[in-house]
Amino acid sequence: MKKTTVLAAALAAAFTLAGCAQIAPDNHALAKRDIAGAELSANIKLANEGWPQAQWWTAYHDEQLNAIIKQALSSGPSLEVAAAHIGTARSSLSRSVADLGVDISAYANANRQRYSGTGLFPAPIGGAYFTEETLRLDLRYNFDWWGKNRAQVAAAVGELNAGRAAYAEAEQALAASIAQSYFRLQGAWARLANTEQLAATQNALVQDKAKRIARGLANADEQRAAEADLNLIRKQQAQLKADIEHEREALRALAGADNTALADLKPVALNSAPHALPARLGMELLARRPDLQAARWKLEASLSKIDAAKAAFYPDVNLTGSIGLDSVKLENLLQTASRTVYIGPTVSLPLFDSKRLDAQLDGARTNRNERIAEYNQTIVEAVREVAQGGAQLQGIEQQIVQQSAATGLARAQMASAQARLDRGLANNSSVLNARLALLKQQDAGLYLQQVQLLAEVALTNALGGGYHEEAPLATATK
Repeated sequence: MKKTTVLAAALAAAFTLAGCAQIAPDNHALAKRDIAGAELSANIKLANEGWPQAQWWTAYHDEQLNAIIKQALSSGPSLEVAAAHIGTARSSLSRSVADLGVDISAYANANRQRYSGTGLFPAPIGGAYFTEETLRLDLRYNFDWWGKNRAQVAAAVGELNAGRAAYAEAEQALAASIAQSYFRLQGAWARLANTEQLAATQNALVQDKAKRIARGLANADEQRAAEADLNLIRKQQAQLKADIEHEREALRALAGADNTALADLKPVALNSAPHALPARLGMELLARRPDLQAARWKLEASLSKIDAAKAAFYPDVNLTGSIGLDSVKLENLLQTASRTVYIGPTVSLPLFDSKRLDAQLDGARTNRNERIAEYNQTIVEAVREVAQGGAQLQGIEQQIVQQSAATGLARAQMASAQARLDRGLANNSSVLNARLALLKQQDAGLYLQQVQLLAEVALTNALGGGYHEEAPLATATK
């Protein structure tokens, strides 16, 4: 008897192993890029070192900007899509986790049936009506010996963590877009105010030319040239006014505000915030870029899907059972004699399903390669954005130094022209020309200041915008 039991067990094991479909080798896996070696060129260096802080926009000490970003992060329409993706991923995780437990269902049935008087059952069953009542509790448990269900749960967790990282990325991108649009609006206001002074000065020069022509001290060509310059300044004014309306509408759309929410926005002085560039990137960049985290978790999910696809090649063993009551007379339904009990294992062998399983595994591996390619590309793009942002800011800082010197010289030249006019050594035209030169240098300085602010925000966003890797979720309840 003992030998018979051992032989039966051996045959069962052999039959089970024979039921496993052959897994095709993985010959086309892409290599994952190592971010630890990602560093910046030694030529790119800013005055300060470090990473952005959470709510980095508060460093500009602008209450208007703070209020717009706060409103957008609480109800911005661009975040709704990312939030919906998280909800979808959470539902998928819940379904996968449910497959790990015992599947319990209740069943109740009542039917009335007349058996044929000339059929299989003779009288008194044949030719009579019977009512059958059934109450049953069904149970099913998957042993998951090969880890297919666990792999599916791990994949769902990866997708959910990727969704959380993508939401953080959407928040940072929204804050950066608002800040840049706001700084373009403020820059346009500042340049418009300066251009109004420029137009007034140019108009005064046109009037001065007319007076000098009347006295025979100038010709009409000089006045025409001055009027042409005035037209160019007015053209610039029209463009700046259009830019102001454009950025106001952009802010309203980004913040999800109504028509009156941004009506109280006022021009304020533009101030650069302290900006920095980390001395090293490496793995720290992975933890601080939400898009890199999203790409990493998508890759992890794809690897788990491969594990699940491989596990499908092995036999699937389930244990099913039921307990209940069944009777053809309602008054006997709750009696002990009406009880029914069933328990039995179910083994599913993938003997003739290899093509479908091969296609499923190949699809999972192809998806893995896509995720690796996306991850590698995201790393390259992240380092490029940081490098370009740092190099741009470095160049802008140098330009601002030169621009400040040019503005200082123009201011000194105007002061000198005014002094000569006061002493009767120059005419009003020279003072107006000197003032025009100063205002043009101021306009160039305001534009550079705006460009610097935009570059600061771009670099902050490239460095992750204050994000830091969150603790990953492990279950559907977290």
